[in-house]
Amino acid sequence: MLTAFLVLASVTDKLADFATDVVGDLGLPGIFLLMVPESACIPIPSEATMLFAGFNVSEGEYSLFAAVAVGSVANLVGSWIAYAVGYYGRLELLERHKVFHIKPEHMAITERWFEKYGSWAVFFSRMLPIVRTFISLPAGAARMPFWRFSILTLAGCIPWILMLTLIGKSARDNWEDWKDRLHYVDYGVAAIIIVAAAYFGTKWWQRRKARRIATDAA
Repeated sequence: MLTAFLVLASVTDKLADFATDVVGDLGLPGIFLLMVPESACIPIPSEATMLFAGFNVSEGEYSLFAAVAVGSVANLVGSWIAYAVGYYGRLELLERHKVFHIKPEHMAITERWFEKYGSWAVFFSRMLPIVRTFISLPAGAARMPFWRFSILTLAGCIPWILMLTLIGKSARDNWEDWKDRLHYVDYGVAAIIIVAAAYFGTKWWQRRKARRIATDAA
């Protein structure tokens, strides 16, 4: 639940704002338009999209089944795009165009995950942040059978999307209580920032002092 509070409290990011606007304006087609690129290595947060979809489910704009079905199928379509990029050996295109924001460390994690767990990595990674976005690339590069890839992808997407949608629905159903509790998250984040600033400031001062002593000794 704490993770849910943190995500909801941080849905002020530009991409998250964009996602919630699209879902709010377009409904189910908006969910599809956002979840396809999210699974094709474009960093549109599925958390913002499906949490807000859960809000709309709570308000009766569409059913829980419809939201989850559209989000899952959209993720599958997006994963086909990334799979094709890996299959045809075009990973350098993703690395070259900064719009995809692919970091080498993210790719390294994903590749190790796929090498270790093989086909099942496609299923389990769909429920993990970061890895879920990029796992289609090594699967395609390894020429994983397309239909096995598709089945495991869809099966892995459903629990993740269902969870996010249910959290969004629960948040809307209990918003009056939740929004008061989110203030405590803000206080906690502020306290962490203060402690971190004090820690790094102390470390900086100690290094500076050590350098001065070394210089005087020399």
